[in-house]
Amino acid sequence: MKVAVTSRGTDLDSEVDPRFGRAAYILIVDSETLEFEVLDNSENANAFGGAGIQAGTMVSDRGAEVLLTGYCGPNAFKTLDAARIKVVNDASGSVKDAVKAFNEGKLSVAKSANVEAHW
Repeated sequence: MKVAVTSRGTDLDSEVDPRFGRAAYILIVDSETLEFEVLDNSENANAFGGAGIQAGTMVSDRGAEVLLTGYCGPNAFKTLDAARIKVVNDASGSVKDAVKAFNEGKLSVAKSANVEAHW
């Protein structure tokens, strides 16, 4: 399964970035093999508005089925939900640890956004 993980760096040992739309990077990780692709999210991170929506579209375009992040706002959550991407909030630690925790069923899928919209 392809899992998108917000990240502060470009490898599996990087720390999970708690922000979704404004994360430095998003890693698309194969949850079984741990092979991954790095998405540079700087264009969205520096956008005036709509960062979460744009990042959600980027994750969807890469075929991710799940997003592991710290916080996901309502607009991004709606975008991801429309693309049938499950959102797991409150992920932390390294990217590798977050994927492992997800694989082991230690992280729950969110039913809604866990932060307010940013204006």
